[in-house]
Amino acid sequence: MYTRWAERQGYKVELLEVHDGEEAGIKSATLLVKGHNAYGWLKTGSGVHRLVRISPFDSNARRHTSFSSIWVYPVIDDLIQIDINESDCRIDTYRSSGAGGQHVNTTDSAVRITHMPSGIVVQCQQERSQHKNKAKAWDMLRARLYEAELKKREDAANAEAASKSDIGWGHQIRSYVMQPYQLVKDLRTGVASTAPDDVLDGDLNEFMEAALAHRVNGGADAVVDDLA
Repeated sequence: MYTRWAERQGYKVELLEVHDGEEAGIKSATLLVKGHNAYGWLKTGSGVHRLVRISPFDSNARRHTSFSSIWVYPVIDDLIQIDINESDCRIDTYRSSGAGGQHVNTTDSAVRITHMPSGIVVQCQQERSQHKNKAKAWDMLRARLYEAELKKREDAANAEAASKSDIGWGHQIRSYVMQPYQLVKDLRTGVASTAPDDVLDGDLNEFMEAALAHRVNGGADAVVDDLA
């Protein structure tokens, strides 16, 4: 959905890492979106999203409810200094996942960096070179630490302790219902659409604009990490 939205805006989208689900689909993925004001728009999607549909993986065609947690953070440039003590980090290498065949990755080129003080974990497996994956992972970690500091300051300014919601009932910011009726509704702003196929195909501007206005008017706040 967010890839389609970015393409509609003329943004460039790069897949940094993806982990397949145990049985089907995607367990988690990280996208890098490049474009003017990309973070400003996409940050409105941070939170838990709920999808109700007839599962294509259910032979009995039953209705299923799924949850996906979206986390958006900015890419920072070299003008902003983020100091990271390497002794505070654990670096692990592992074999990149893929479909196999003649292009199967036979080396441990994927890189995972764990920042011990904050608990932040980043990983990159896009490149065949471990050196390039490590460099991108460091950039991602710097961005995550920067975003974390921004969030602390925003929380202090609003006198509100914000935390990432659980992935489940009662925490969603938006619901996408395909069955037994057709409706997408943002629970923060009340904006709704009866065309979920269009929304899932990237028609998100109305929801984003309303969410930004909601924040400006004092409403609660609700590289994209998607944990399904």
